Amino acid sequence: MSSYENLVMQTQMNYSRYYRTYAMGGAPYPMSDKPKPSYEEQIEIFADRVKKAEHILVGGASGLSAAGGGDFYYGPTDSYKKYFGKFFEKYHFNGAFDGMMHHYESREEYWGYLATFLSTTQNAPVRKPYLDLDRIIKGKDFHILTTNQDTQFVKLYDESLVSEIQGDHRFFQCSECCCDYTWDSVQPVKEMIEAMGDSTKIPTELIPRCPHCGKEAFPWVRGYGNFLQGKKYDEEYQKVSKYLKDKDNANILYIELGVGRMTPMFIQEPFWNLTLQNKNAFYIAVNDKYDLLPKQIEDRGMVIISDIAKVLSDVADRIEGK
Repeated sequence: MSSYENLVMQTQMNYSRYYRTYAMGGAPYPMSDKPKPSYEEQIEIFADRVKKAEHILVGGASGLSAAGGGDFYYGPTDSYKKYFGKFFEKYHFNGAFDGMMHHYESREEYWGYLATFLSTTQNAPVRKPYLDLDRIIKGKDFHILTTNQDTQFVKLYDESLVSEIQGDHRFFQCSECCCDYTWDSVQPVKEMIEAMGDSTKIPTELIPRCPHCGKEAFPWVRGYGNFLQGKKYDEEYQKVSKYLKDKDNANILYIELGVGRMTPMFIQEPFWNLTLQNKNAFYIAVNDKYDLLPKQIEDRGMVIISDIAKVLSDVADRIEGK
């Protein structure tokens, strides 16, 4: 097990023990009640910390994509109606995940919906918050850790710089995990979308299947089924672990963007632990809802409660002197 995955496993055990606390929007640690600087001061601190940092580890979660318009997961937003229009008109789903949980009358229609979901993220342009983040970390030594499966980061950076520890919509796996194998989903999804046309169903022969056992394929993502935690999964954790190696006392900035209360174990709490262990580290979180900063790191941390897109744009402008 890699060093970063070990941090995640420790937090997962804690999450199970204190699930009710997390579900209510909190965390089972004493939190800071230290007065916050003004928004303008926080932007200045953020920019200054970036300039001074020798290394930066960015943790990008769902709130980051939502801030840029990728907000179709949990509600019937305008973007959901735009990309999933025919399914919304037929079923009135309450967002993309609601449609994933629906029991369709046929596998052809199920795959019609799933292909629509995958195509939407595979073909989405890089959103502005990601471009502004790129402006912020440009020229720095950095690594990206993300729980997002929407391929936004790998459209910007070489895959060696990105650890996708929750999977990636560009790959299929066997739904039964019969083997440790992942393969391309982009071309099959394109063919499904073209064949489906205005219908909500794909042709039976286009339902993707495992080349080893013949069972249906499934996106290589955590959350919808049997997530394959094999070679590729381990490689993603190895990348971030390798980046952190020999940085126990380094001047490193941890930037957490858009972590909610369902998955604090993958980015948030490991970042807290890493900051606590290193007196030269600093932690910055940006969230539009949750104001959580452990008291133990309140002098080496900051939480900005605001729109993530605005914060990243303002910080990038400050760094560039605009």
